[in-house]
Amino acid sequence: MSLRLRLVLAGAFAIALALGMSVLGLGALFGTHVERRATAELSAQLDRVLSQLDQVEGQLVMAQQSGDVRYDLPYSGYYWQINVAPENLRSRSLWDTVLPPPPPPPAGEIGVVRMAGPLDRTLLVVVRAVVLPQRLGGVQVTAMIGVDAGEMVAARRAFVADLAPYIAVLGLVLIAAGWMQITLGLRPLKRLSARVADLRRDPVQRMGTDWPDEVAALTHEMDGLLDARATDLERARLRAGDLAHGLKTPLQALMGEAERLRALGQTPAAAGIEEVVGTMRRTVDRELSRARRQAAPASAFSNLARTVAGVVSVLRKTPEGGAIAWHVDIPETIVVALEKGDLAEALGAVFENAARHAKTAVTVRAAVLRDQVKLEILDDGDGIPAGQRDAMLARFARLDQRGSGMGLAITSEIIRAAGGDITLADAQPGLCVTVSLPRQP
Repeated sequence: MSLRLRLVLAGAFAIALALGMSVLGLGALFGTHVERRATAELSAQLDRVLSQLDQVEGQLVMAQQSGDVRYDLPYSGYYWQINVAPENLRSRSLWDTVLPPPPPPPAGEIGVVRMAGPLDRTLLVVVRAVVLPQRLGGVQVTAMIGVDAGEMVAARRAFVADLAPYIAVLGLVLIAAGWMQITLGLRPLKRLSARVADLRRDPVQRMGTDWPDEVAALTHEMDGLLDARATDLERARLRAGDLAHGLKTPLQALMGEAERLRALGQTPAAAGIEEVVGTMRRTVDRELSRARRQAAPASAFSNLARTVAGVVSVLRKTPEGGAIAWHVDIPETIVVALEKGDLAEALGAVFENAARHAKTAVTVRAAVLRDQVKLEILDDGDGIPAGQRDAMLARFARLDQRGSGMGLAITSEIIRAAGGDITLADAQPGLCVTVSLPRQP
């Protein structure tokens, strides 16, 4: 599950929980308010009932009806009762039901209780202890007036039902706002991913400092790792250079020993030493080239036509290269994403093989195919059998006894390390070596 989805789901759950609790709280608050209003209304109604009391022949009676038809309809949900001896006074709505007398509150105060009423319905009852005036006997009576509490419960449920759609819309708006907030908050992570992708293409770049505080610590550590890696690569390159420099003197001494043996007439031994020294030199050069490639920036580039012209110029001075014709057709505007020295080293081995095996001519041509440069080197020699072409790109693979077998292997490593490729094909006659290189805009 993505980080964004986790945050959205967690936020939606929190919003739903908070809104649900708020609905419960508002419903309870509304119920309390309704009950308070009902209590105030019942207290006023009780005052009107008490004002209608009268005494006839020593007994308390209602001088006239309350005027509210709700107290006259049987089981209407609105009831009053005055507890007085010898017989309680009751509203007609109670019919044949007598409310049980609750504990009377202190004189002058109002009590609010809940009790069972007619039809087993719960009533909200206001109770008051009243001392009647002397004209009514001066006795203390307990007056009760109540209403069906189910009406208040129904009112609270209706309030919650009316409130629910608005709460749902509010929840959706809050979730959408939370999603937008999370999207904006995570945008630096998306930019972080894009910057890391840029670093893969060009390790010389750095993450920089234009980041929020929460991400700045991570980018700072990444820059530190990149600096450490660059330092390690530079040290490796320097160690490779020191190794090559340290081997120069022993190799030169071996070459001198080979010359001494050749002067003594021991030509086979001298040739063997020279071959071994040549192989060692090529191996050292190859490792130095690899160290250069690892330390070189990804933004390196070179002009293909000029580099090819330099390689061909050198080969024309050799006996094999000077004996053939070179046909070069490369636009001056083609630039490849490879350092000039690495490109010259890679193409030098291919051109040298072409010059060695060509009979009369070598043709070099190039074309741009989208983001790749396709370079073809064709010679009119005998070519290479189809079953041996892939093996020629391996180390120490040789078609004849000339060369060390390392040229095309080194070329393949350089080209593929730069993101390109090299293939061998039949040219009819001869061999066609196709080198694909990344194009530098």
